[in-house]
Amino acid sequence: VSALPEETLRLDTCIDAIAIGEYDSTLKELASVILSRGDLKGVQGLCFRNNGEVIRNANRAYIKNLDDLPFVSGVYKRHLKIENYFYSITKYPQITIMTSRGCPYQCSFCVYPQLIHGHSYRRRSVSNVIEEFKFIKKEFPQVKEIFIEDDTFTLDRKYCKEFAEKMASEGINIPWTANSRVDIKAETLRLLKDANCRLLCIGVESGDQTILNNIRKGITLEQIKEFVENAKMVGILVHACFMVGNRGETKETLKKTLDFAMALKPDTVQFFPLMVYPGTDAYTWAKNNGYLQTQDYSKWITEDGLHNCVISTPDLSSDELVRFCDGARQAFYLRPGYILSKIVQMFTQPSESKRILKTSLIFFKYLFRGSLRRS
Repeated sequence: VSALPEETLRLDTCIDAIAIGEYDSTLKELASVILSRGDLKGVQGLCFRNNGEVIRNANRAYIKNLDDLPFVSGVYKRHLKIENYFYSITKYPQITIMTSRGCPYQCSFCVYPQLIHGHSYRRRSVSNVIEEFKFIKKEFPQVKEIFIEDDTFTLDRKYCKEFAEKMASEGINIPWTANSRVDIKAETLRLLKDANCRLLCIGVESGDQTILNNIRKGITLEQIKEFVENAKMVGILVHACFMVGNRGETKETLKKTLDFAMALKPDTVQFFPLMVYPGTDAYTWAKNNGYLQTQDYSKWITEDGLHNCVISTPDLSSDELVRFCDGARQAFYLRPGYILSKIVQMFTQPSESKRILKTSLIFFKYLFRGSLRRS
């Protein structure tokens, strides 16, 4: 909706307004204007319908001081039962927070930097994040892990060092997981491990260097290998994300990606076809080349409500991309050696047992069903 606000409003008259981009302050001001019966034309970042006319106001500037935002965990406390939510790579139950916004990297597919939070990196102060950790520990004694869902938590090495030292000095021992790029060294990984980092989620995307270059990922296969080796050395688990269907993808590069995933041996992986969100460079590439199968957005999700693959290139159809991902998951997770490693992990790391069992029950329910199943 941030990419196509006017078009979205025209899709359905039930939609009255859209908050574009970083919407926190927009929604707060909108609520105030509605209560005071003020003029919506003064609310920056808002696109709305007025007497049949679609009006788009001026864009709103990004929030500079993220410490001004309330803790999202306070919202969870008032409104959610966290046990209703489960994420397979984290211990259960968990809480998800964010400590920064914006990403300076230029990956062609990534929607948040291009449309929501921008490329300007902003972060909460270490003391502010530590206070939220303390709040969670006090208000949610049942929480087993905190997931830091920043685009790239490890972007600033000095910040990582300060955060790790503050965690240690405050005696905060809650395990946590975060998203990371692979261009950090063993020294930083060791600091994070000492601060109770349990797992890092990385975007590998492809096992072919040309494709990584095509999507402006800004990393090399050697950096990925080094990161995974170093993470294993210091005792941090790795969840590796792979995305297929990018510019230059062929059947040969798909095989390279699966082979690379097998060779890396991360703790867990995910394989998904490229999702070309409107407003991203990846969408422009797909649209300009005639690779979009439909621009009816109701067909961009499956009948089960999951992401649907809507791109087909001369080299690979959408069905081929989906079938590859289904097969890759089976190939990775059904290896006898991998299954044995999980059994060993449950005995050597008893705290992981509940997560592994719960994940396995959900995962195997869908593993053989296939993403192309039709109800």
